[in-house]
Amino acid sequence: MTIVYLHEVSQSFGVHLVFEKLSLEIKQGERVGLVGRNGEGKTSLLHIMGEVTQPSAGRVGWKKGCTKGTLEQNPEYGDVLVSDILADVFHELRYIEIRLRELEAELERVEDTAKMEKLLARYGELQQQFMELGGYEVEADIRRVSSGLGIQTLLGKQWEQLSGGERTKVGLARLLLRKPNLLLLDEPTNHLDLQASEWLTDWIKQYKGTVVSISHDRAFLDDTVTRIIEMDNGELQTYHTNYSGFVKEREERLLLEFQQYQDQQKKIKKMQEAIKRLKDWANRSNPPNAGLHKKAKSMEKALARINLLKKPVLQQRKMHLSFDQKGRSGTDVVTLTNVNKGFGTEQPVLKDVNFQLAYQERVAIVGANGAGKSTLFQLILGEMKADFGDVKVGESVSIGSLSQHGNELLPEQRVIDAFRDSAHVEEGAARNELAGFLFYGEDVFKKVKDLSGGERMRLRLAQLLHEQHNLLLLDEPTNHLDIDSREILEEALEAFQGTILCISHDRYFLNKLFQRTCWLEEGKLTSYVGNYEYARNKKFY
Repeated sequence: MTIVYLHEVSQSFGVHLVFEKLSLEIKQGERVGLVGRNGEGKTSLLHIMGEVTQPSAGRVGWKKGCTKGTLEQNPEYGDVLVSDILADVFHELRYIEIRLRELEAELERVEDTAKMEKLLARYGELQQQFMELGGYEVEADIRRVSSGLGIQTLLGKQWEQLSGGERTKVGLARLLLRKPNLLLLDEPTNHLDLQASEWLTDWIKQYKGTVVSISHDRAFLDDTVTRIIEMDNGELQTYHTNYSGFVKEREERLLLEFQQYQDQQKKIKKMQEAIKRLKDWANRSNPPNAGLHKKAKSMEKALARINLLKKPVLQQRKMHLSFDQKGRSGTDVVTLTNVNKGFGTEQPVLKDVNFQLAYQERVAIVGANGAGKSTLFQLILGEMKADFGDVKVGESVSIGSLSQHGNELLPEQRVIDAFRDSAHVEEGAARNELAGFLFYGEDVFKKVKDLSGGERMRLRLAQLLHEQHNLLLLDEPTNHLDIDSREILEEALEAFQGTILCISHDRYFLNKLFQRTCWLEEGKLTSYVGNYEYARNKKFY
């Protein structure tokens, strides 16, 4: 049964056309992944499905009684506790519960038998309704979702005290607690650590409703969806598989379409040549041969009736990335000996941490949000000092760091100026280089503060490329990047001849690139010789 359909839907904002005449049908209970490059209009399409915005043209329909849930953008709750924000999801149940308590009090006082029977009948109806709506599971649901998403410590905080990432997690928790028939998720694993991402994956697998997810998290898509819908150059392509299957099938489809396009072009060329010959022969006859002219005219009509195939784009415009190093470092790149670090009266974030990073190693640091991963990076960078212990950076080590929010960039600086500070090239050369990172035309004159998360990440990568460090400290480098850009980054890091220390929650990225995984938990750093999946199995099974 169809839960939502779109028929020839178009969307535009002012003079900007986002997409045109898209049609789509999603069945009840499906798990769908919506993928495509940044800027294709995925979020706009999701908002139309969720009735957050209306399309400029076309028809949209939902199954009768369908409840829709999308993550709210920048909600304002004011001076309210997070626990109350989550409890508000169940305000209807709260009303029923209050009425049940009132009826119980009345039943304690009533003496008239007829009135008691009437009250008991009403009490039974409300109790049944309360049970069917899940009233007895409310507290357990809130605890389970809060624990799964790692927001238990936020429940006693005011909304206005939360960071942007924390607000996003609370919004996601509200959405999951609502349990709509049609659950629409836009980058749900952003701001989630590995444990929370895996919990969300399991939650979606057990969810009884329909789920549509926009995500650049390839492991999440592999584990949660059974159909991929790709937005590509204003068109929708459907693949009945998960993300890994989609990659293979998409390549096969494009190669087949390109072959069909080439075959059609050969056919058209041969027909055009035949028409030209027929006309030439007909005109050389004296008098002109009417039969040949008629045949040429017939072929022209047949040529005009051919449904021309669009040439498939085998190579989209992609970011160009290749890391070089000026000179190699020594064998011992970073050494931490019995390092302790705490903040105020709180428990130490790092307790007797011992860690060695050798030349050309690829090491990943994983752990829950707040475990101290970024603190570890700041100690290595010399941005803070250890309370006890020794942090040593080896000889000839040149460190290039990438923070997850691009904090190294100056907000008021223009893109081209920020790049030239690192690259030391003329403006013309800088514009050419920035085009390789998808900054075209006037984009290079934008201020850093006006860039999206993905643009900030691309600019910072462009800088790192020219700084030619031999040690890269990467904090969530795949954040905000679309899948194509993530794959290009992976290729560049694989080819890099220096050393890499990386914090990431991207399971696909971790499993592909890193041969050693260090798990930071409760201040202790435990090293596993293997990728994330290997470390996870060793730690938990």
